[in-house]
Amino acid sequence: MNTIAALQAAVTATPFDGEPSDAELDAIETESPLILAEVALLDAQIMTIDRAPSELDVRRIRRARRRVLAARRDLANRIAAAAETTVSGGAA
Repeated sequence: MNTIAALQAAVTATPFDGEPSDAELDAIETESPLILAEVALLDAQIMTIDRAPSELDVRRIRRARRRVLAARRDLANRIAAAAETTVSGGAA
């Protein structure tokens, strides 16, 4: 039987402090409008799981889907704009 005690030091060599890094916090902050829109869509869908959706439910779900799409668009545009500003140089 092989033991893994010798390999364990390599796995746990860096201590984990349990806190997210600054980069992870920035990514969460950037994606938070999309996350909130997706949660609102999920809430609207959950409300109609056990019953037929009323006209109000259909409108609520449709609005929530539009918010998700708008948040995805805005996030993609922000990421693309950030990528353009970080790329230096011009046409060769």
